[in-house]
Amino acid sequence: MSEIKSIAELDRRIAIVRDNLNQLIEQAAARSGAADEALASDRIAQQSEELERLTKERDALLAAQSGKA
Repeated sequence: MSEIKSIAELDRRIAIVRDNLNQLIEQAAARSGAADEALASDRIAQQSEELERLTKERDALLAAQSGKA
C-alpha cells in the first residue's frame, strides 16, 4: 500500500474516486447487455472498495492528529 501522509491528499483522492463512481453508475444506467453490466459492476465494486479504504485511512489520520493536539 502506498503511504499517503496528508489529509488534503486523501480528500483529493476520495473526491476522485467518488467522481469515478458517479460516472460509472451513469454509464451503467445508459448501457445494456450482460457483459457491459458485469464490467460496470466490477468497476463499481473496485471503486467502492477504494473509497472505503481511503476514507478509513483519512479517518485514522484525523484521529491520530486529534490525539496529538
